[in-house]
Amino acid sequence: MSLINELTPKKTLRGSKNMLRFTGVSQELLDKAQGAFIPISHLGPEHRSQILQHLYELSPRDRYLRFGYTTNDSQIEQYVAGLNFDRDEIYGVFNADLQIIAMAHLALMKEEGQAYSAEFGVSVTAHARGRGYGAKLFQRAVIHARNEKVYQMYIHALSENAPMISIARKCGAKIERDGCETEAFLSLSERNLDSRISEFVADQYAKTNYSIKEDAKRFWSFLAQVQEIRTGVRNARHQAAE
Repeated sequence: MSLINELTPKKTLRGSKNMLRFTGVSQELLDKAQGAFIPISHLGPEHRSQILQHLYELSPRDRYLRFGYTTNDSQIEQYVAGLNFDRDEIYGVFNADLQIIAMAHLALMKEEGQAYSAEFGVSVTAHARGRGYGAKLFQRAVIHARNEKVYQMYIHALSENAPMISIARKCGAKIERDGCETEAFLSLSERNLDSRISEFVADQYAKTNYSIKEDAKRFWSFLAQVQEIRTGVRNARHQAAE
């Protein structure tokens, strides 16, 4: 199973890029889009239970850093129930068992007569840290925000949330610290062909990767059932022989 998990992202990446070459997309744009090639999937209402499980698994300290205040299970449930999938963009990174190990929430603020802006929040399961998921989710959110004509992304974090502040700073955000709280503002450039192609390729890659993981999970589940049946038949034969 580990071999499948290791090889399929590379194969689906090559497949996605080859597919786009036939549409006339230049190699330069494909190379620029490659930074987004970690399988980041759109999350919808059908993923509420997986989102809830991901947030449940965060330690009290991690919940505090993610939401800015001490959060119990009831408040987590209210947050998940209130997610607006029609207005906002919710992203997730899945492991081989289709469990969410990293998640981002891009809250879009579009008011009539005002420039569009967006707020970003992210959480990563403890065992999946150090792989750059937070930064990649932020980059993915930036691409979508640009394509939605958002002029500025906003991050509100506790000043002690060093990883989140580091992500914002490395992307060129303006950092303003006020005691225990920090705000980061990232001005976005206008959407262009580059940003549109990057989002399209990232979406296709994530869909393909998720589909492969689904097939692999079904395959291994089938093998486990076959093994269970074989074990049952073998035991039954032994008992009959006795």
